[in-house]
Amino acid sequence: MRPGPRAPAEAGPGPGPRAEPTRPKLRGFEFWRRTLGAARHVVAPMVDQSELAWRLLGRRHGAQLCYTPMLHAQVFVRDAHYRRENLYCEACPEDRPLIVQFCANDPEVFVQAALLAQDYCDAVDLNLGCPQMIAKRGHYGAFLQEEWGLLQRMILLAHDRLSVPVTCKIRVFPEIDKTVKYAQMLEEAGCQLLTVHGRTKEQKGPLAGAASWEHIKAVRKAVSIPVFANGNIRCLQDVERCIQDTGVQGVMSAEGHLHNPALFEGRSPAVWELAEEYLDIVQRHPCPLSCVRAHLFKLWHHTLQVHQPLREELARVKTLEGIAAVSQALKLRCQEDMCGQEQGAGPAGSLPFFHWICQPCVRPGPRESGAVRSKRALEEEAEAASGAERLSKNKQKQQLRNPRKTFDPSLKPKYAKCEQCGNPKGNRCVFNLCRACCKKRAFRETADCPGHGLLFKTKLEKSLAWKGIQPGLQEAPRVGPGAPPSCAEVVGSARA
Repeated sequence: MRPGPRAPAEAGPGPGPRAEPTRPKLRGFEFWRRTLGAARHVVAPMVDQSELAWRLLGRRHGAQLCYTPMLHAQVFVRDAHYRRENLYCEACPEDRPLIVQFCANDPEVFVQAALLAQDYCDAVDLNLGCPQMIAKRGHYGAFLQEEWGLLQRMILLAHDRLSVPVTCKIRVFPEIDKTVKYAQMLEEAGCQLLTVHGRTKEQKGPLAGAASWEHIKAVRKAVSIPVFANGNIRCLQDVERCIQDTGVQGVMSAEGHLHNPALFEGRSPAVWELAEEYLDIVQRHPCPLSCVRAHLFKLWHHTLQVHQPLREELARVKTLEGIAAVSQALKLRCQEDMCGQEQGAGPAGSLPFFHWICQPCVRPGPRESGAVRSKRALEEEAEAASGAERLSKNKQKQQLRNPRKTFDPSLKPKYAKCEQCGNPKGNRCVFNLCRACCKKRAFRETADCPGHGLLFKTKLEKSLAWKGIQPGLQEAPRVGPGAPPSCAEVVGSARA
């Protein structure tokens, strides 16, 4: 294991002169065995979810290696506060071995960020697996997997200048052969450990489906560096089966670990046991409240389907004490459910355990059909199957403020349409028009519409009455087709 972190240098945004490593940089399997302790059980890098408190919880329950959340290399170089909040202030001896993950698309920026981080970790990872839209907009993650020349330059430069190894986390191509060539290219460039997520960048959300262990197995056979597998890991049996089927050195878990941090121990404890332990760690290693809330939503996922009011309460509370109180209330509800459980009865629905037991959340996959459907189409299909509307977060907030509010289109009042534009017409409009069309017509015809508060005729009459006692006052003539008569014209015709 590498020595503990040194005090961060904050002289400027750049990395400064590179210190010579105290010992030769280890490579490949030697790095995996000696620095990472031949780690087999790995907690994945997760944005806002693999913070220090969660990593320490995972290490207590069988995790042998952890990654930081993905950090943005350019922001890490530019912003000293970002460095402190996301790495420097989280450094502690118990959190090792540790790999820091960056997203980047520029070799120099990636290396500058890695140089600033290398004294606080055991390796630096380049994220080539993020499939989200933010990665597409920022041009990083899985959206770099076709730019092999750029990736070679990034890894070569980092391998040459860093005192710690550089690793990569990738997604696969649909073709196994192309995936194998991709992995071999990264190895030749200087990558010392490769994590392979067995899904393509298009496989995400409801379209995720199963990860391909065949791709991972082919990569493992084709390279001479350690390989970690990622995908389809929900319990310890999956870990052992993956290692046996693919031959990888370790297995990484993300979603499965969020629902059961004791996954690598082969246990499924009561949810409140791990929730209370996590909250206790957060007291000593604070993190943003959004991270804590997100973890509690994952841990209590199945229970919150049963006790919906507490789900809303967990979403509303604004303090750590409030979150702990909701977690305690959920614990009491679960214990009441346990006492009221009929002897011999099994868990509800398709769950393998009762809702108060840590267990994976299986996402419903797309139904088998000839065509690939969009995420929205799948959501609409799920709504139709359930017979209920799935409200957006904004609509849920509106309903919390006004419980009688409905978003059912069939219950909304029907409005008569404007004769000209089709918008809802005013109920008391004298022309049966919307306000915009009514205003144009009333102005053109010098008419009144009390329903819309338009009084062109009344105002003209008052103006004429006032000008009748001012004989010397003249008004500039109005021009343009369809213009209403001027006050002088009306007065002249009246005198004639």
